Amino acid sequence: MSAARTPGTGPAVHAAVDLGASSGRVITGRLEGGRLHTEEVARFPNGPVPVPARGRDTLYWDILSLYSGVLEGLRRAAEPHGGLASVGIDSWAVDYGLLDGDAALLGNPVHYRDARTAGAPERVFEHLPAAEMYAVNGLQVQPFNTVFQLAAASEGGRLAALDGDLLLIPDLLGFWLTGERVAELTNASTTGLVDVDARAWADACLDVLEGPFGVPARRLLPGLVEPGTVVGPLLRRDAVGAAAGTPLVAVGSHDTASAVVAVPAATPNFAYVSSGTWSLVGVELDAPVRTEESRAANFTNELGVDGTVRYLRNVMGLWVLQECLRVWGGEVDLAALLDRAAAVPALSCVVDVDDPRFLPPGDMPARIREFAAQTGQEPPADEAATTRCVLDSLALAYRRAVRQASELSGRRVDVVHVVGGGANNALLCRLTADAVGLPVVAGPAEGAAVGNLLVQARAVGEVHGGLADLRRIVADSTVTRRYEPSGPAAPWQAAERLLRG
Repeated sequence: MSAARTPGTGPAVHAAVDLGASSGRVITGRLEGGRLHTEEVARFPNGPVPVPARGRDTLYWDILSLYSGVLEGLRRAAEPHGGLASVGIDSWAVDYGLLDGDAALLGNPVHYRDARTAGAPERVFEHLPAAEMYAVNGLQVQPFNTVFQLAAASEGGRLAALDGDLLLIPDLLGFWLTGERVAELTNASTTGLVDVDARAWADACLDVLEGPFGVPARRLLPGLVEPGTVVGPLLRRDAVGAAAGTPLVAVGSHDTASAVVAVPAATPNFAYVSSGTWSLVGVELDAPVRTEESRAANFTNELGVDGTVRYLRNVMGLWVLQECLRVWGGEVDLAALLDRAAAVPALSCVVDVDDPRFLPPGDMPARIREFAAQTGQEPPADEAATTRCVLDSLALAYRRAVRQASELSGRRVDVVHVVGGGANNALLCRLTADAVGLPVVAGPAEGAAVGNLLVQARAVGEVHGGLADLRRIVADSTVTRRYEPSGPAAPWQAAERLLRG
């Protein structure tokens, strides 16, 4: 379809709704002279909401607050331009909302960090062994994968009689905007319910949910659509200020899928770190890797834009530092803290950021001290040393993930691209270059929104071509910073040996 021009003489304006684990934002983009110009027009908070229940709190997302923020953000995006050419939504993965037969929301979505999934993978593997499941979905085992969430939620037959819809977060918001029920493929591939070869729902995984766990998965799941599909026109035009016929585009609705679109790579021999609350570290492939070695290394095959595969590992990410900052309280001057951390001797203390103790909210500095003591290290003495420990440990995790992604996939890596909020952390980028032993190119910081906007623009006919063409636009539109590796590899090797016993 042709791009719908907004009233007036200016270029078409697209709006990306980009929802992260700590905040949501609406960012507009317009293409002029082959360059993408972006502007953040709205930002609103997001985060887990603990609600008391019998025995323990349950963590929820405040989806109605998010929806309100999306509506207000789209209004702010549309008003100065008299409307929008298109809208796209991306978010974190795996979490979902349930609708009843009348399309009414059955409560707030449960947060993936909630403890309800403890033991759920093992219960599922009793009926479909892990190796057999990996041969179908190619997915890294994380206790919060949607398949395990549904198994946990099914206790007592609570889902057996449900006659409605299960919609992942971007698709739920899209349904409220358009009335159309879809499951966008890049996000659906994180559920553990997709066959990564067929790019379709996986019968073997659905059978397990429907049989032993009594989850009517086939009845609940909508049809899959590829990224770039025009879902339908916005119905709530009065609410968002968009012009009649404004299309909602199913972009790479998993934020990492959109972020990888925005990697300004000139060759295929790159690794990426999509760095935010989570860090997603891997390479882009044409086909999944489902060897036993890959499964043992806990690598995941998530589907990407234009038929690609995001072969990666989830690393805990800046969540660990964010929780430290929360525990320390007050108005922490992050720039000053990072300057102090840079002066702390390198690798004085390291932790395995993927240790399960770092997953839930809580006293992260105390958990770091506990890990240090258990591994015979001197615990960090203050906030600067703790910050340096987190960043050294993240760089160490990136080193291992990049090396393994290359070895397991056979893809040579010549450069590492850091996109997302971590691209603004110069110390982390420098440490990553040192740890990996390869150049690091940082930027764009709003990678998910940039990829979201470009897939929209292509879907409505404003730009053309494949991922290489979109990435040229990113490269021409972004000021990046390059970090060259320095120093010997031996200290990083020693730190890795320490953590791996």
